[in-house]
Amino acid sequence: MKALPIETIPYRTRDERSRFVAQRFARYLPGGVLDVGCYEAPLRDILADIRYHGVDIAGNPDQRINLETCTRLPFDDHTWSCVLCADVLEHLDNLHAMFDELLRVAKDYVILSLPNAWRDARRPIEKGRGSFEHYGLWLDRPLDRHKWFFSISQIDAFVLNRAARDGFGVVERFAAEKPKAGLLRAARQLRYPGERYQNRYCQTYWAVLAPATAA
Repeated sequence: MKALPIETIPYRTRDERSRFVAQRFARYLPGGVLDVGCYEAPLRDILADIRYHGVDIAGNPDQRINLETCTRLPFDDHTWSCVLCADVLEHLDNLHAMFDELLRVAKDYVILSLPNAWRDARRPIEKGRGSFEHYGLWLDRPLDRHKWFFSISQIDAFVLNRAARDGFGVVERFAAEKPKAGLLRAARQLRYPGERYQNRYCQTYWAVLAPATAA
């Protein structure tokens, strides 16, 4: 894998992430958005002038759907101009099938993000103590946990190959990281060049997909 472009992400909360999506991907959204795994659906108000429909099992969706048990999204093929799925698939056992469903119902674009689990795990594993969010063994079953453990490189390989199998290509893709001091970032990139830096330090993978004829 060649190193991806890296962008700095300005968000820390779900609401801030939604504002980032609305600004960063604005050119893909005017035809309407299906927000898969929307939770409280903050994009609904942000995109007030755009057709919007959010689905999830909890929060404030327009339609309640259990994505974990869903075998087919309740929409016809190519129904939605843009399908958004931001940091959702890692929560699902049926990640592969739901990925295919996102592409099935999309007419023009799919905007997808997945978290880099290697980044969060790196320090506790190196130190031999501590824990990291969404993984581990708790006394009681947690409501929010991740079911897949992957790096930026693994996500990219999966997205490229699975999308191609479904007849989609990549419009753009990038790795995102939190703001860092320039000297620190440069030193890390010198010590861990290319994909090694991205797998160690980048927080999120983002991709925009489109039917192969348009990508």
